[in-house]
Amino acid sequence: MWALQKIKHKRRGSWAAAFLLGCLLALSTPFAASAASFNPIPPPPPAPGSYALVASKTQPAPTTAATISTPANGSSFTDSPITVSGLCTTGLLVEIYDNGVLVGAIDCTSGSFSLQVSLFTGQNDLVATQYDDLGQASPDSNKVSVTYNNANFSAFGTLITLTSNYARRAADPGQTLTWPLQLSGGTGPYAFSINWGDGTKPDLKSQPLAGEVDISHVYDQAGIYHVTVTVTDVNGVSAFIQLVAVANGKPVNTNGSANKAKVITITKVVWWPCIVCIVLLPLAYWLGRRSELVSLHKKLEKDMANYKEL
Repeated sequence: MWALQKIKHKRRGSWAAAFLLGCLLALSTPFAASAASFNPIPPPPPAPGSYALVASKTQPAPTTAATISTPANGSSFTDSPITVSGLCTTGLLVEIYDNGVLVGAIDCTSGSFSLQVSLFTGQNDLVATQYDDLGQASPDSNKVSVTYNNANFSAFGTLITLTSNYARRAADPGQTLTWPLQLSGGTGPYAFSINWGDGTKPDLKSQPLAGEVDISHVYDQAGIYHVTVTVTDVNGVSAFIQLVAVANGKPVNTNGSANKAKVITITKVVWWPCIVCIVLLPLAYWLGRRSELVSLHKKLEKDMANYKEL
């Protein structure tokens, strides 16, 4: 009998030890997982002869061509620049080419575009081409041919061409954005006026000779800005180009007005105090009535006692 009790005692001890060990393992598992999450194993350094992987984003090129609706084909002008507008694909960059030369660019918003471009003296063949963020081009738009009768060209026999290899340039806010332009024709010195589209005063720049001209600016806030550059030579002959600058990051309101946060007021009705009051109300009424009856009963007993003494 004593041996049997001893065996049972050992079994209870073994079960208790197993239960205790299981609890310890269960408690240690979250701490181990937590420690592993806060102390990740660092990746090993690259070994000699290893290869690096480079990921690239691919997407189909735009398939829809832009449409130039203004000006009309065959129009004649005596003033420059003129407004070119039409239909496009929202989110793409629209570049305007005149006789194969880039004369302006703008981002397509709400399915349309409108910008001003300078004309060459004589015939101008205008074509719009759209580009996505990867620089892939869409088919060319309809060609619109217009004529520019330049009075200054008749007087001075020369014209100014202002173009760039970059219709769109980008830089981080607070960093210098540099833009190379190509100036040809005209007679120096040249005066530049650059409106960077962020509400700051236009930059004024002088250039003694034609050739490559670098302009630069620092944007304070992220966003997409329309840059307009006007150049005039010593004879008053001018050229104009509009470009698109991007300050990297989440775009903000570039019109100078502060974004106002929408305040949403949420009213929550807490019902549990009402429920508690409803539950306790009968009890309070019962206790009040009971207290009143007890008081009346004691008063009656006191009156009866006084009556007996009399």
